[in-house]
Amino acid sequence: MSWWTRAAVLIFALAPVMFSQEWKPLEGWKSTPFYSPGTVQITGNSIHLAQGKGTLTGANRTDPFPKSNYEIRFEAARLDGSDFFAALTFPVHNTFCTWVNGGWGGAIVGLSSLDDADASENATSRRIVFEKGRWYKFRLRVTDQIEAWIDDEQIINIPIANYEIGLRSGDIELSKPLGFAAYRSTAAIRNVEYKVLNPQ
Repeated sequence: MSWWTRAAVLIFALAPVMFSQEWKPLEGWKSTPFYSPGTVQITGNSIHLAQGKGTLTGANRTDPFPKSNYEIRFEAARLDGSDFFAALTFPVHNTFCTWVNGGWGGAIVGLSSLDDADASENATSRRIVFEKGRWYKFRLRVTDQIEAWIDDEQIINIPIANYEIGLRSGDIELSKPLGFAAYRSTAAIRNVEYKVLNPQ
């Protein structure tokens, strides 16, 4: 067997390891220093965000995280309140964005912001009625597109190059680089996982 053949066999054998796309728990969460937040409880892979005297309660992490070619999935429920309960702020290449779930009175889903337009005003805006106390499955993928699913239904699919992507100005900046936030709601989040994708 030639050296080239041996090398090819070795690469083939290692390929599943080198290019694995396994889901891994996403840990390292801490309370986000919003103004007068509610109590944040982090137990294992579960996060409880209680409504506080201020508007936002959240948990974020500052550990290094990919800027592209990744997926995040989690489950979340609005336990009380009437607005967004599982807003995920996440990296998008050299900027950040927030996936709002249940905003603007409880039912608006979308990305904030695209071309300086909030989730209620841009192409990703969609109305979904969330039942209080019910667990929903969420999944987000960032490549050269931003894609998102709720309970296995794709609700967002946009090419990044077509928009100026950024965060809404204000306290949500504190969620960077990766964080959850609830607005005038009590929320529970669990089973937060991620995986790195092969470059496309």
